[in-house]
Amino acid sequence: MLRTHTCGELSAKEAGKNTKLAGWVKTRRDHGGVIFLDLRDRYGITQVVFEPSHNKALHASAEHIGREWVIAVEGKIRHRPEGMVNGKMATGEIEILADKLEIITKAEVPPIEIEDETEANDETRLKYRYLDLRRPVMQKRLLFRSRAAMVVREYFAKNNFIEIETPLLVRSTPEGARDYIVPSRVHAGKFYALPQSPQLYKQILMIAGFDRYFQLAKCLRDEDLREDRQPEHTQIDFEISFADEKDIMTLVEGLYKHLFKEMLGIQLKTPFRVITHSEAIKKYGSDKPDLRFGMELADVTDIVKKTEFKTFAAEEQIKCVVAEKDISRNEIDELIGWAKENGAKGLAWMKATEHGLESSITKYFDKDAQNKIIEITKARKGMTLFFIADNKKKTAEILGKLRLELGKRLGLVKEGFEFCWVVDFPLFEWNEEENRWEAAHHMFTSPKPEHLDMLEKAPEKVLGNLYDLVLNGTELGSGSIRINNPELQERVMKVIGLDKKQAEQKFGFLLEAYRYGAPTHGGMGIGFDRTVTLMQGLHDIREAVAFPKNKKAESPMDGSPNEVEDKQLRELHIKSDIIKK
Repeated sequence: MLRTHTCGELSAKEAGKNTKLAGWVKTRRDHGGVIFLDLRDRYGITQVVFEPSHNKALHASAEHIGREWVIAVEGKIRHRPEGMVNGKMATGEIEILADKLEIITKAEVPPIEIEDETEANDETRLKYRYLDLRRPVMQKRLLFRSRAAMVVREYFAKNNFIEIETPLLVRSTPEGARDYIVPSRVHAGKFYALPQSPQLYKQILMIAGFDRYFQLAKCLRDEDLREDRQPEHTQIDFEISFADEKDIMTLVEGLYKHLFKEMLGIQLKTPFRVITHSEAIKKYGSDKPDLRFGMELADVTDIVKKTEFKTFAAEEQIKCVVAEKDISRNEIDELIGWAKENGAKGLAWMKATEHGLESSITKYFDKDAQNKIIEITKARKGMTLFFIADNKKKTAEILGKLRLELGKRLGLVKEGFEFCWVVDFPLFEWNEEENRWEAAHHMFTSPKPEHLDMLEKAPEKVLGNLYDLVLNGTELGSGSIRINNPELQERVMKVIGLDKKQAEQKFGFLLEAYRYGAPTHGGMGIGFDRTVTLMQGLHDIREAVAFPKNKKAESPMDGSPNEVEDKQLRELHIKSDIIKK
């Protein structure tokens, strides 16, 4: 046995006993001929002492030990001398007087500091991820993730769910993001896809009679990356038969209530607030609103268009957000630049004073118009009003982003966790590039029963049985009640441009399964990476993932994606013909 204890468990109670420890050397210090090593493993740090008066040969060996060497030591546990106790360490009351030393492996000087605070940039941290993961803070984050996964499984098990793994090599059914495709060696010219989600398989499990399914599923999507998105992510995936929207929302609220209590000791208030999609866009400019602060958007289109201010006259919509604290002219100029960088044609502003509204444009607004704007925005003295004008979609999007930016700059974002459900999403959205309707979430979502008559003649008015879970302005997951009728499924596919033949080619196995009796069912896919990231007060999901990719979907550590040998390509019946840029 190389160790009898870990480096984080010994205390004064074990003083006088012998121990064997193994780990990495964090630091080596030589104080007056006595050598002190801080030995580290994932459990903590223990101080090891080499005294020449106790064992001269062993002391001489310890003189050459460097940082991050892997060693094993054996010795006696003793109290630290008076005045040398370290209250910041769990093992700070004791130290090990070394009797034996084994050097397991030597190490070169590490290119990054193995400390919680590091100056290494993201790319360097990813290149030397095995060193970055030695940092105690990273080990705590992954330990948190591991425990959270166990709590999730515990909750679903208690609620009578069965964990079923779905395939990683699946049929390519492009919808939503791009597929990652995998060539088949056995079937020349054919490909598998890596699953964007287990969507079709979990619906088939419902048809198969497994009425409560879940798994922590790997999902892979070939899409552009950002701080809360990776090419592969882990999803808390589940599906329930004979359930409606409220059943699923109640189940999810129970999951998060259990998770937050077990992991953070926080008692969440349920039920979560429910906001319709149209209300979210109207008030917050986003379908994932951050409810930790106010500053709701106000529509002033009718008021402004009746004034002499003609700059906005041709625009479809004019909306306003009110900064609830005083903003200097320099900050206003910064925000004007920020708005243009984020797609705005311009950013107009006014200051609320005891005499009304003031700015270079208020001369175009008579007293009645100013009073109406003050009334609708509830602006008070010292507040600054910002105006964006464009089409409805762009106005909401830009002003929604400005609201978030102002919330951060003005320190208005409260501590804590604000959940909400966003419901009643449009079932379809118009793709201007391809000049066609497409599914807003996915094509297996059931329309609201009262909107079935509008499916073909007014797709823009059809709402779906959709529900998104949002936390602090981040979408945690999406779900819906699914279509379980093959005729209705074909109608929805037809709206998005898939005729019966194409539908059979792409989704024939699902449509066929429907014909043998499909229960009503619904479920969700919830981002597990995003959940554990936000629970730990982090913003970048790479901080809660062991081996993430960079923003180019590359792994600096192992060099993937990489070129493969011609022999491998020949076996796969593939010829590489790359157009170099």
